Amino acid sequence: MKKVVVFGGGTGLSCLLSGLKLFPLDVTTVIAVSDNGSSTGVLKEELDIPAVGDVGKVLLSMANVDDDFVRLLRYRFKKKGSLYNHPVRNILLAALIDLKGNLTEATRYMAGLLAVKGTVLPLTEEKVELVGRGPEGDYYGEEEVSRHAGSIRRLSYDHDIHICREITEKIREADLIIFSPGSLYTSILPHLLSQEVREALKKAKAPLMYICNLVTQPGETDDYTVSDHLKVLNQYLQDRTIDLCIANNGGISREVRDIYKTENKKIVDIDQEEIGRLGCTLLAGDVFCMEEGTIRHNALKTGYLVFSYLMEH
Repeated sequence: MKKVVVFGGGTGLSCLLSGLKLFPLDVTTVIAVSDNGSSTGVLKEELDIPAVGDVGKVLLSMANVDDDFVRLLRYRFKKKGSLYNHPVRNILLAALIDLKGNLTEATRYMAGLLAVKGTVLPLTEEKVELVGRGPEGDYYGEEEVSRHAGSIRRLSYDHDIHICREITEKIREADLIIFSPGSLYTSILPHLLSQEVREALKKAKAPLMYICNLVTQPGETDDYTVSDHLKVLNQYLQDRTIDLCIANNGGISREVRDIYKTENKKIVDIDQEEIGRLGCTLLAGDVFCMEEGTIRHNALKTGYLVFSYLMEH
């Protein structure tokens, strides 16, 4: 069975994993834990723990249990009070950190409860914050970094982190390493801020694949093309470059494009010649779908494109 390591965070990662789990692949998912917004941020500060929000989302996207159990864990408390806006999954993970001693073991136990196929690992067991360095000073925390990404010259953490030991082993054994869709500066690049991760990727025999975002993110990737995303990733990779890129070439209607323009977003353009100049092989396909008026990666089509590449190579 082919071994795949996926780096990411947020909705884009969850969507990709819900497609990959449909195929006979051994998938290890590594999740950034620097989020500081909403329920995650509150628990992070009050309990002095790493961010658990994206870990919970990923576990549910890979779950193989009945729908009622998944709905229970997704439920957010709606009444005003100390539990307001906290999803059950976050409360459960926070409790498991106390019981199991760290986020890695908490994640492993919850993966068992959800009959998850594959391995889910937090990037680090430490409480960590993103720091964006710009010409006017530093921006502290993921929310601030996201708001000022356009002016940030360099990302870092507030301290040097140690990654989970199992991650380097999984990278070494991988047949393919994927950077998922998601917020480029706050979900994907945080993985590459670790010297240990960069060193492991430098030594890895597996090709590096990026599944490009469908839409630009206001203030973060305004007017970015596919190659612009690749250039940023290559900058932070340092000793490697992205070998393969999946990008959508499916026809998105003018009406949908116009709606996104009103939100200061645009469909990411495929600039094939520049992608080629970066030494990256483009795997273009119709990999989008519409969900409640929002453009998303089609989980099945995207997963199939990844699986097909692995079977052919």
